[in-house]
Amino acid sequence: MRDLEHPAITRTLRTGYPEPIQSEHWGVDACGDEIFYDDVIYEFSDGDIVLEENIRQYLEEHLGVIRKRAE
Repeated sequence: MRDLEHPAITRTLRTGYPEPIQSEHWGVDACGDEIFYDDVIYEFSDGDIVLEENIRQYLEEHLGVIRKRAE
């Protein structure tokens, strides 16, 4: 017969913490930068997610957009 273990003990042995950690980390954007909760992001129809501060880099590198000044 198998011994039963309290869920907090099982979680501690597996993760090192007795309770789930509340992380501020939301994910990673298409440029490889970390996204935190409350960051402004853009979601494209193909599923790519980009931080607001990376939108120009994303447009240039992934979509081939060229920034120019009207002259």
